[in-house]
Amino acid sequence: MTQVPKTARSFGGHGLQLGALALLFLLLLGVRQLGLDPTANLIVAIGTLLLSGMLVGELASAVGLPQLTGYIASGVLVGPHVSGVIGADIASHLQGVNTLALALIALAGGLELRLNDLRAGLRGILTATVTQSTLLLAGGTALLFFLRPFIGFARDMPTTMWLGVSLIWGVITVSRSPSITLALISQLKPRGPLTRFALGFVMASDVVVVVLMATVMALVRPWLEPGTEISQELLTQAGRGIIGSISIGTTLGLLLVAYLRLIGGQILLLLLVLSFVVTEALHYLHFEPMLTFLCAGFVVQNLSAQGDRLLHSIEETGSIVFVVFFATTGAQLDLPLVATLWGVALALCGGRILVTYGAHRLGSRIAKDEPAIAAWGWAPMVAQAGLSQGLAAVIASQYPSFGVGIYALVVVTVALNAIIGPVVFKFALQRAGEIPAGT
Repeated sequence: MTQVPKTARSFGGHGLQLGALALLFLLLLGVRQLGLDPTANLIVAIGTLLLSGMLVGELASAVGLPQLTGYIASGVLVGPHVSGVIGADIASHLQGVNTLALALIALAGGLELRLNDLRAGLRGILTATVTQSTLLLAGGTALLFFLRPFIGFARDMPTTMWLGVSLIWGVITVSRSPSITLALISQLKPRGPLTRFALGFVMASDVVVVVLMATVMALVRPWLEPGTEISQELLTQAGRGIIGSISIGTTLGLLLVAYLRLIGGQILLLLLVLSFVVTEALHYLHFEPMLTFLCAGFVVQNLSAQGDRLLHSIEETGSIVFVVFFATTGAQLDLPLVATLWGVALALCGGRILVTYGAHRLGSRIAKDEPAIAAWGWAPMVAQAGLSQGLAAVIASQYPSFGVGIYALVVVTVALNAIIGPVVFKFALQRAGEIPAGT
């Protein structure tokens, strides 16, 4: 029997995928002209994001890129600024999918954290957290401060006020993307020291950024609002939020252990209830959902024998949800905004990566990390996502005179880092030899 060369089969398969993608776009553009009611439009949008995400994700994987990058790219393609298959009004109505995805990503991340692995790499994680936070806060602050002549809304601001704004930017620079890092780990299923280091680092990252933001906002308030004093209330709220999130997460984890032991069924329904009901309750109480679900997953993995079972259920449930979530991220990317701010954003993005790399080399030398971490431990630190934009949104609401401009810069910079980050991290995992064959 004649064997078809692998390259030919591959080329033919990808050609079919491209053809299917083009046909999908044509069909959906036709459907959009039918004037469907909002519910039907939402269903079509979710289906579009899922199908296009899977197709473009496969194409991205074929050229060596993470499927995650393909999901984001598919969202850009079907979004309002390229093909217009999905309008801006529809993309903004997919918050429910985002809530479900973030909860599952955080819970899976906690389930990947095994206490024995964390103990082995604790010194490196703590050293990296301190060096990264310190140097990125200083580097991000200095970079934005000296880019002032190129930022229109900054030119007429008093120097002390701009210094305060730059310090806030420094904190945003420190923030990472647990969602992207954890989702990539969930997808590629890597195993090894670099993976363990990345998991431990991103778990600590959100806590550090929340504390830093509350501290800096309290300290710079007199510069931003002349006549006011340093706010101790912000510091108290941050501490209460972190302690509360960890406490609720621990309790939730113990309840999950009891449920899995005593009942064990209807895990999909359980995950849906946890994602929506618990997340809404946490928002109402002003606690951090991702930190809470990370702690819950950590408790299930390390205080029971149910961790791998729950992780398997999340992987089965989450695979579809993650495609829609990251495709939605791409659809919501404001390309005209990127076009107007790309120069400054590129400088901020490039400067952040350079400082991240330098801080990692310093911290790794101090901690005497093993070779894989010393060489590639900076890679999972590149991506940024939701937390950065959340912090910027708070700034925009409190200080509209300059906050709107800062928010726009954050959106563009985060978009660049969200595209670059998964590619860099996958490459690092490949070089470290931690991705299983055939993944």
